[in-house]
Amino acid sequence: MLTEYQLSTFQETGHLTVENVFTQEDISKALQDIESWSEEFLARMSEEQRRWFLERGGTAQALRKLDNPAYHREQFQQMAKHPDVVAIVEQLIGSGVSVFFSQVFMKPPEVGGPKPVHQDNFYFGPNDLDATLTVWIALDEATIENGCLYYGDGSHKREVLEHFAPEDEPFNLQVEADLMKQFEMTPAPVPSGGISFHHGNTLHQSSSNTSQRPRRAVAFHYLRNDAKLTKPGLPYDLDIVVKVS
Repeated sequence: MLTEYQLSTFQETGHLTVENVFTQEDISKALQDIESWSEEFLARMSEEQRRWFLERGGTAQALRKLDNPAYHREQFQQMAKHPDVVAIVEQLIGSGVSVFFSQVFMKPPEVGGPKPVHQDNFYFGPNDLDATLTVWIALDEATIENGCLYYGDGSHKREVLEHFAPEDEPFNLQVEADLMKQFEMTPAPVPSGGISFHHGNTLHQSSSNTSQRPRRAVAFHYLRNDAKLTKPGLPYDLDIVVKVS
């Protein structure tokens, strides 16, 4: 459970880091599962999927992400249902929640590209902007050098801003440069096993991985069960929602 100070920090800034939620044994199991899943996925990947799932350059060694681990992989479903995680999620968005989408981010050494500034709620389009929460778990230590998240403190108090996607990058929805300048983006390093929680409206980004180390992470996107995604920016398969509480 969060302390009053942690709650007030989240309410003021729109994000919060909590360390040591998962043990290194948990993390090791997750990384092993990613390795086997990656091999399975790459073996059957279609040409269209290459556009969405590989880093620019398109080599098999530069897998960018894997979708819906909370649904497809038992290890990650257990992580999404971890009692300490669920307790914090319910403190922040209310009781009764589900994971409607989840992602493994690979951010491989040297070639892991940046993710531009965006709001998750533009992607999700919920009817209640306070009903979504992203739980971003650092599998590797996330540092400035290997591409940790950056947040616009207090930006969750703003409306959902207009986003656009470059013609050749439909997955990279982002806000216009002049809107980005309204908020200073501050880094949020997270140790392995720690979590960065952020509100669906909080502006955030990650930079390129310029280091020799991977920056693998998993993000669980929670939705309160009494809310709906009414205007999503991308399609979501709501037949694979994982009910958590």
